[in-house]
Amino acid sequence: MIDRNKELEGKVAIVTGSARNIGQSIAEELARAGASVVINALQAEALCEEVANGIVKAGGKAIPVLADVSKQEDVDRLVAETVKAFGGIDILILNAATRQRLHFTDYTFEAYEKNRAVALDGGFRMSIACVPHMIERGGGAVIGIHGMQAYTAAYTKSPTVKDAMGGMLRGMARDLGEHGITCNMAVVGHFDTDRASGSGDVKTAPVEGDGIPLGRRGVPQDMADAIRFLVGPFSKYISGQTIHLNGAIHMPH
Repeated sequence: MIDRNKELEGKVAIVTGSARNIGQSIAEELARAGASVVINALQAEALCEEVANGIVKAGGKAIPVLADVSKQEDVDRLVAETVKAFGGIDILILNAATRQRLHFTDYTFEAYEKNRAVALDGGFRMSIACVPHMIERGGGAVIGIHGMQAYTAAYTKSPTVKDAMGGMLRGMARDLGEHGITCNMAVVGHFDTDRASGSGDVKTAPVEGDGIPLGRRGVPQDMADAIRFLVGPFSKYISGQTIHLNGAIHMPH
């Protein structure tokens, strides 16, 4: 019988972009469920160590690994360090992304390429590197995280390169189902998170007239709870899907 309090016991998860906000909450929730977790960021070394140390102090297992998922050598090192520390890989959360707010007329191809290299190419590199380890262990789960503006559009956010990740994950779901690997996309609605700025961390301000039917903006724990379910043993027949977490403000069909 599966222990519903530790349903991920013995599993190993990599959460890219997990030094803060939604990625951090996901990593901490997976650790509470029993998984060994790799905390990753590009350069936020102190934050990664803080998250990993917090998990360990709470009785979990975690290590921090700085890596640029847009670079193959970094991806190979991240995967190798994970396997060395924990023996394999079962869960991959693709959360890493760059955030640039530019009007479309101010965008350059170089800026677009920077976004794509991390969010999309990085997701592909990580998936290619991790999937063989999942196959070896008899199954696994891959989850991509991206924003609602891909569906509703948002001012100064026109190149939503993670759109393509949804297509990639659906294709992966078809190909990898025979190996017991589920692949899904989770879409973030209006969430309150801390964002880095030139003058330090700032809280995203609530938007007047959000009109969210559930009456509040989301918080990182809302996404963490959903991801814990999607990568666990109670959702093995959910694959190739796009799951929206937005309090019913956007209901695609």
